[in-house]
Amino acid sequence: MRLIRVLRERAAMISIVPPQSPGEWLAWSSALVTLVFGLMCLFTPRLSFRIMRLETRPDVPEAISESRATIAGFYLGVSLTALLFAQPFLWMALGAGWAFTAFGRLVSMVLDRGMTTFNAISILIEASLAVAPLLYAFGYVT
Repeated sequence: MRLIRVLRERAAMISIVPPQSPGEWLAWSSALVTLVFGLMCLFTPRLSFRIMRLETRPDVPEAISESRATIAGFYLGVSLTALLFAQPFLWMALGAGWAFTAFGRLVSMVLDRGMTTFNAISILIEASLAVAPLLYAFGYVT
């Protein structure tokens, strides 16, 4: 009984405060999109792979677990902690993660001759998801 009371008290301490300014809305929107991507990778990994233009082989079931674990786990962990705690370093971590994702895609586009429409659209989305929380975290948009 005491354990239940303690858990209720702790749960009451965590509250999601909705965004109050344009800068917070930018950061939140990036976190919400990341959260949606994470949920898609967790619950619909095959669809997620099709969207990312990846293909799994039937003899390698571990491939699906990569979507559910590695990709979804990171997306969900970073986005949920950013939304729940709304601290500048968490917004920086979210923005940096997306910035390095865009950078990795850019490197691939140059070195792997991956100049495709899909990659061009993807890098724009990833850069947008990086810039939004970073603008707020560094105080450029309040």
